[in-house]
Amino acid sequence: MCRIFGSFAVAATGAELATVSARQRHGGPDERGVMTGRGWSLGCDRLAVTDPAGGAQPFTLPTAPGVVAVLNGEIYNHRELRRRLEARGHRFPDRCDGSLLPALYTEFGTAFADELDGMFAVAVLDLRGPLPQLVMAVDGMGMKPLHYHQGERGAVRFASEIPALLAFDGVPAEPREEALDTVLSTKTPFGTETALAGIRVLPPGSVAVARGAEGLRMLRCGPRAVAPDAGPAPSAADVLEALRGEVHRLAEVDVPLCALTSGGLDSGLVTALAAEHVRPLHTFHLGYRGRWPEAEHTYARAVARRVRTRHHEVCVDPAELPSLLTRTVRHLGQPNADPIAVSTYALFRAVREAGFTAALTGDGADELFGGYDRVRTALAAPAGTDWTAAYVDALAAAPRLVREWLYTPEYRAFVAERGSAADRIAAELRASGTDRAGTLQTFETRRRLPAYHLRRVDHLSMAWAVEARMPFCQPGVVGLARRLPTGPRTGKRALYEAGRGLLPAPVLRRPKQPFTLPLSAMLAADGPLLWTVRELLAPARLRRGGQLRADRVQALFARHAERPSQQDALTLWALAVHELWTDVVQGLRVSADLAA
Repeated sequence: MCRIFGSFAVAATGAELATVSARQRHGGPDERGVMTGRGWSLGCDRLAVTDPAGGAQPFTLPTAPGVVAVLNGEIYNHRELRRRLEARGHRFPDRCDGSLLPALYTEFGTAFADELDGMFAVAVLDLRGPLPQLVMAVDGMGMKPLHYHQGERGAVRFASEIPALLAFDGVPAEPREEALDTVLSTKTPFGTETALAGIRVLPPGSVAVARGAEGLRMLRCGPRAVAPDAGPAPSAADVLEALRGEVHRLAEVDVPLCALTSGGLDSGLVTALAAEHVRPLHTFHLGYRGRWPEAEHTYARAVARRVRTRHHEVCVDPAELPSLLTRTVRHLGQPNADPIAVSTYALFRAVREAGFTAALTGDGADELFGGYDRVRTALAAPAGTDWTAAYVDALAAAPRLVREWLYTPEYRAFVAERGSAADRIAAELRASGTDRAGTLQTFETRRRLPAYHLRRVDHLSMAWAVEARMPFCQPGVVGLARRLPTGPRTGKRALYEAGRGLLPAPVLRRPKQPFTLPLSAMLAADGPLLWTVRELLAPARLRRGGQLRADRVQALFARHAERPSQQDALTLWALAVHELWTDVVQGLRVSADLAA
C-alpha cells in the first residue's frame, strides 16, 4: 500500500517531484523512491505492508530489463503469480507483492492487469521500444484511485491524490463552475471527472496507455467482461463461505491488523469472521463525547462481546470537529458532503495511534446487496412509472426544489443550460438497456461506490497510513452478489441469514443506520458545528461567490433553528463543505505558486 506519482512526455524537476511526494507522504511514510529519465518520472511513497523489509519502489528486475513499475495497493494472489513467473525463468529479490510487476508486464503486456487479484493502481513504464510507453491500470472495483491530467503534446501527470497532482507544474487548480450543483445533487462528483477542471480519475477496471507524444488513450474503460454463471442462485450459506474465505485471506498480513466495528450487520459479519482467524482480534468503534442521538456503541459492544475481541471505543470531543472537518476536506482533495467523512478520518487516526497498520472494514455490502432504502423504493415502484426522479433525489444532499430555491438566478440559468449532475444520472438510468434491478446494481457498484465511498475510504485511511481491506469488494463475493435474486423486499436477506448464529440478535433486528455524525443535533442552537458552518456561509462571502442567495441560506439556518431536521442540516453541511473546499483549493494554488 503506497502513494504513487509520475509524469510522461514532459520533464519534471527534482524539486517539483519532491513537492508532489511531500503532499501525499502521509500515506507512504516508510520509504520514498523516485526514478527519472528523459521525459518521464515514476515515484512512490511506501507504506510497508507486505514484506516490510523488501519491496523498494520503483520496481525493476534483471529478468525484465527496460520495464519499471510502481504500485499502490495489494496483490492478494502474488504468491501464485510468483510461482508461475519463476517457472518462466524470472527471479525475485524479496516476497513483496509488487516486485513481480515488471516480470508480469514482460510476459503479458498491457493485459497484465487481468492476472491481478487485489486492490491496486499500477503505473508501468516500458522503455524497450523506439518510443517509451506508459501503462496505467486500476482494479475492477476502483478501490485504489489514480488521478491524472492530460496536457499539451501528450504530457501526462498522475498521482494517487489530487493535492499531490496539483503540485506538478502545468496542472491547474481550477474549480469547475458546476461543482456546487454537483455537491448538492450527488454529494461528490461521480464518474471520471472531478470537481477540478482538467483533472480526471481512471474508471474502475480500466487500462490506459500513453505512447510517445500521442497522449493517453483507454484500452479498456471497465472491468474485464466475464461470462455470467448460469448455475442456480447462491444460498446464504454460499455467500457466508465466500465472505469467510475472503476475510481469512485478507487477514493474512505482515503488519498489525484490526477490524472496524460500527455495530451494524456488514462490519459485524466481517468482525465475526475475522475473529475466527485472528486471535486476539482488536476492534475499533467511534463515537462522540456527550449524549447524542443514534449512538451505536451498545451494538458494537455486543458484537465485540459475542466474538470475544479486544474492543476499543474511540471517543471524540465534539469541540475538535471544526479542525477535523478542515483536515478531512484537505485530504479528500475535492468536496464530499457525506458527514461520515469526518468520523472516518477520526476513526483511522485512532487505529494508527493504537499501532495498527491494516484494518478490515464492511464497506461495499450495501451497494452490492441492495441495502439502501432508495434501491428498495425504486424496485417497488409500479411498472411503467418513472422511478428515476425519486431515486436520484435520494442521492442528493439537497432536493431539487431546495437547490433551485437557493441558487441565484444567474447560477440557476447556468445549471439549466448545462444540465445538472442529477439530470445526467436520471437520463443514464432511463436509457439503460437492462432490467431495473440490474440497472440499479450497475449504477450503485460501478458509478457511485468508487467515487462516493471507496475513494473516501482510501484517502482518509491513508491520511493516517492505514491500509483498509474490504472483503465485500473482492471478486468472489461480488460475483455471488450479482447472481442473487433482487426485489423490493429482498434487500440484504442473504447477509441477515448469514449472520444468524454469528451475531447478537439485537444487531440483526435493528433498523439500518449509517455510521455518521449526528448532524442535525450538532447544527442545532449552540451545537459544536453551528458557528463553523455559519462562518463558512457568511452572507458577504456568498454574495462574492455569486452562486447562492445569501438571504435564503440564512432562512435555511432560521428554519433549522426553529424545527431541526436532518435534511436541512445536510443541506447546510454540503454548502459549508463546498465553501471550505474552495478555500483549500485556493491554498494549494498559492503554495504551488510560491514553490514555483
